[in-house]
Amino acid sequence: MATQLLKRVIGSRSTQIVSLTHPNSARAFSVDTTPITATLFPGDGIGPEIADSVKQVFRAADVPIEWEEHYVGTEVDPRTQSFLTWESLESVRRNRVGLKGPMATPIGKGHRSLNLTLRKELNLYANVRPCYSLPGYKTRYDNVDLITIRENTEGEYSGLEHQVVRGVVESLKIITRHASLRVAEYAFHYAKAHGRERVSAIHKANIMQKTDGLFLKCCREVAGKYPEIKYEEVVIDNCCMMLVKNPALFDVLVMPNLYGDIISDLCAGLIGGLGLTPSCNIGEGGIALAEAVHGSAPDIAGKNLANPTALMLSAITMLRHLELHGKADRIQNAILNTIAEGKYRTADLGGTSTTTDFTEAIIDHL
Repeated sequence: MATQLLKRVIGSRSTQIVSLTHPNSARAFSVDTTPITATLFPGDGIGPEIADSVKQVFRAADVPIEWEEHYVGTEVDPRTQSFLTWESLESVRRNRVGLKGPMATPIGKGHRSLNLTLRKELNLYANVRPCYSLPGYKTRYDNVDLITIRENTEGEYSGLEHQVVRGVVESLKIITRHASLRVAEYAFHYAKAHGRERVSAIHKANIMQKTDGLFLKCCREVAGKYPEIKYEEVVIDNCCMMLVKNPALFDVLVMPNLYGDIISDLCAGLIGGLGLTPSCNIGEGGIALAEAVHGSAPDIAGKNLANPTALMLSAITMLRHLELHGKADRIQNAILNTIAEGKYRTADLGGTSTTTDFTEAIIDHL
């Protein structure tokens, strides 16, 4: 039974992240280009360990990727106002594709969040997270199959806060027509390209009538260009309740920044957590930065206990962006087979295997 389910999942997921870029974006990749240089941010905490697992699996699968590695600095770069250097950002701009491990912003003053720096400086306007049930790994829900698409550049994450008077602070939520149209267009393009039937716009326009109202207006405008795709609007609090009651009610969800942060993590919880959830950020001009969205877990760093699944699945989205579908299918099948088999699982999946054991099991399944 598990084997049959696995085949169905592999068949339906194998093209889950195909052609992530918008059709109007410039593309410079070719399956004939060997090797392809990709930027790698191993990240902090468990990041270097799980990044090494990805590199091992890629080598075993003969993936034609050469990694250009960049690390988080120890001093703020005045050009970025962050611990990320300008050279690191230029690497992604030049290669136009990359993979990022978990990054923990050092505590301090006068610098920007590492993740926010990447999104702003690289104009990564859409965060795409597929959430689907993994065969052989039982959760409270079966057959979850959702795609969350989060606007990534504005909203409450615009970073515009100030103190009005002592004891009163104000945070500005920025919603623009340009960013809303852009992410809505991407969501509908994604749905059409992947045979999805419905796009749900998540909002709170009943309260924030101007900001979320503008977002909905843009979504409706784009929906009119895709009559073959069902369009609906769902208030965010009702959406959370519906997701917990029956995830099958949704297909593709598109939403502003803060709601996307919340809903995408909720959806990850439906399938077992952030350790099993891939993610990819899409920017204008064809830039794609795949990432594991879980934390850096400093408490287990260096102990060979981390689960590399999320970063590996995110790396697969990068391969699909590069149109290396054969390599992506082979690695994805090996990961799903390893988890379904149940013999080698890390502690967060209920097992006792080390990161090394789990990685070697995936390589064996190749």
